[in-house]
Amino acid sequence: MSDRSQKEFDPADPDHREVGQGLLDEEMGPSGSMAHLYRGEIHRMRFWRERLDRTTNWAVIVIAAILTWAFSSESNPHYVLLAGASILGVFLVIEARRYRGYDIWRSRYRTLQKNVFAYGLDPSQGLEDPNWRAKLSTDYRQPRLKISRMEAIAHRLRRVYLPLLSVLLGAWLIRVTAFADAPWPASAAIGQIPGSIVSAIVLLSYATLIFIALRPRTWHAEGELLNEDLRKK
Repeated sequence: MSDRSQKEFDPADPDHREVGQGLLDEEMGPSGSMAHLYRGEIHRMRFWRERLDRTTNWAVIVIAAILTWAFSSESNPHYVLLAGASILGVFLVIEARRYRGYDIWRSRYRTLQKNVFAYGLDPSQGLEDPNWRAKLSTDYRQPRLKISRMEAIAHRLRRVYLPLLSVLLGAWLIRVTAFADAPWPASAAIGQIPGSIVSAIVLLSYATLIFIALRPRTWHAEGELLNEDLRKK
């Protein structure tokens, strides 16, 4: 047992000012309370991960149904594809909100991974964040969302919704060009709204989403898996 763990706790003692003093001493190592805390954070993160996946699954199912119906007959209106894009926008907002909650739990378990288990396996590499105990304690005392709504939307656009919207946009362009009696952009008209205005709104909306997803920004969300070649030496 370490000398520090043998001392009686005294808040005025400078040696005991560190948050969580003694939590990782020999008698309370990763096999004790920290392991239970870690498992609890993983459980919460997995629950929110499943909520994200359910939203994505519904989005894919809806898009598949809309694409099937839109191309099942030439008489079916093209704007049902635009309605599908609007539905995707609703799913995007819902999933971004869930992603902000998911990031809370993921950031906690990654903090434990990097500063407890990684350090325990190889102390020679040092701590990822020397102040991790104080930050994690503050987060438990007063949990807060760590990323903005726009950053969450950008994450989900990059991962899921920009490809889905690209598929819808491509299908809509094919529908108003190759499967229309009138030439484009007149074929894109919706009721009394001219096709040129409809086309301009669609393309401008898509360009805005690309800008939101790809513009340079400081990312505050916990990092995803590395995209580099993991076999590279």
